[in-house]
Amino acid sequence: MSLPAFDNGVASGLLAGILFGYVLESAGFASARKLTAQFRLTDWSVFKVMITAIVVAGGALAIADATGVMKLADIFIPTNYFWAMLIGGACVGAGMAIGGYCPGTSAAALASGRLDGVVFMGGMVIGTGAFAGLFDILKPLYLAAAGPEAQTLPDLFGVSSAAILVAIALVGVAGFYLGSRLEKASGGALSAQMLDDDATRDEGKSPAIGGLNANQGSSV
Repeated sequence: MSLPAFDNGVASGLLAGILFGYVLESAGFASARKLTAQFRLTDWSVFKVMITAIVVAGGALAIADATGVMKLADIFIPTNYFWAMLIGGACVGAGMAIGGYCPGTSAAALASGRLDGVVFMGGMVIGTGAFAGLFDILKPLYLAAAGPEAQTLPDLFGVSSAAILVAIALVGVAGFYLGSRLEKASGGALSAQMLDDDATRDEGKSPAIGGLNANQGSSV
């Protein structure tokens, strides 16, 4: 079965990007404060949104596979490269902890007119260019310690996809419970009103630079 969005081109990517950006902005992830609070374990919104997205997407894929709308066997699964994943994951994690953004949320921050989002996106572009320029040198490390081709969690653990989905859902339930307790102990999660008040207060402290406020997390 073929759907209009399955064109493997600009239309499907643009639609997915708009929806993803809307969800990120609605969840408050265009603010660096929201993401860094997750690392401090005082605001678990990032975990709650992402684990919910994983479970919903997993369930939707299972339904699509069962109904024949989209077969799981047709989905491309890249090979895992241990060292590339380890080093890349450490770099991305460090960048998120220090800068308060991941690639997707930095794009949402940029679209929201946040100066720190512009700086973060600029650094990401420079880093991507540097990696591309040095790829021939880094290629042996990048391709080292390759895992089994197209391996999935059910393949790795020898269980069904349904069992993995249930396990992830249980992790989500536990995370929601623990996160809510820790949020309550620290005074509650950051609300949209709190983030807006901070941005408004910052706008009164620093001059605008090219239409953007100079304070971190501020908006146009």
